[in-house]
Amino acid sequence: MNLKIAVLPGDGIGPEVTEQAIKVLNAIAINFNHKVSYTYADVGAIAIDNHNDPLPETTLQICKKNDAILFGAIGDPKYDNDPSAKIRPEQGLLKLRKELGLFANIRPVKAYKTLLKKSPLRKKIIKGTDISIYRELTGGLYFGEKKLSEDGNTASDLCTYSRHEIERITHMAFKAAKARKNKVTLVDKANVLESSRLWRKVVTEIGKQYPKVNLDFLFVDNAAMQMIQNPKQFDVILTENLFGDIISDEASVIGGSIGLLASASVGNKYAMFEPIHGSYPQATGKGIANPVASILSAAMLLDYFELYEEAEMIRKAVDKSLVLQITTPDLNKKFDNVTTSKVGDFIEDFINNPEDSNLNFSNIYLGQSTII
Repeated sequence: MNLKIAVLPGDGIGPEVTEQAIKVLNAIAINFNHKVSYTYADVGAIAIDNHNDPLPETTLQICKKNDAILFGAIGDPKYDNDPSAKIRPEQGLLKLRKELGLFANIRPVKAYKTLLKKSPLRKKIIKGTDISIYRELTGGLYFGEKKLSEDGNTASDLCTYSRHEIERITHMAFKAAKARKNKVTLVDKANVLESSRLWRKVVTEIGKQYPKVNLDFLFVDNAAMQMIQNPKQFDVILTENLFGDIISDEASVIGGSIGLLASASVGNKYAMFEPIHGSYPQATGKGIANPVASILSAAMLLDYFELYEEAEMIRKAVDKSLVLQITTPDLNKKFDNVTTSKVGDFIEDFINNPEDSNLNFSNIYLGQSTII
């Protein structure tokens, strides 16, 4: 297959982790006889600095002309810490989602056996957790009308959803559940919000078209508690934009690090793949950023093009890196010499040499030997 990918590294650690994902994709291309080409473009704070626009038109056109988008991270303290800033890096990401019609964000959450002790939650609570979160991405509060009074003392954000917006992601969630454990949990606030009551009405109607899939409901405050107390109960979580943003970030504690969580943002025509973490400016250039989420996002990109064997090879390589503790400091307290690029190098090498021994890999990447 010949894939053309738009690469938007963004800000902070975005370029560092994206570089590792590309390294891994190149190894896949070589070993599975594919051709992958990349076109780079600015987005976020770097785009404001270079173009005075968080999403330049040139970047948008590059995204539209390529088969998929690999996204890094956006954000910079000079904008985050300035409440009066009219132009913000996040505006670029929101506009990109809207312009490309990326209405569904899919976030897998998994408890890795080798990392159960890394989570702040008890092992018996999280063991076996495997969740897929379907978050509506182009509606709700993030895209509603925003008002600030002339005196600056009153503000409002409008949360609006249409039946169409709810229907299209609901069908995706139910189809995903059919291929998993046949359960969908709608997370809403239908006891208070009119928009949530519409969600519940529409999802209930659509659920009748999938008789083998069990549908249940949780208010978002209860869901936040249940995510900590009993995450194994969830299969597919379906929710609106704001609730999905919060719930999926909360779920990152299950894996032990937000640096493990990948995501796909898809629509009818375009698709974008990105780690869920932010730009983490404090870690920029230090070699401590965890690239696994970006690398697993690359695996989701391959899944999107039905390259399942290739995607599974990346996941096996990630699993091996976790088993051998070839991981960055957020997960690794045993070795202090594993950098962002070393993790990428290891996963690349595993793809090139999947039959090599654990000892050889450990010797090379942990610096215990120079002989294979």
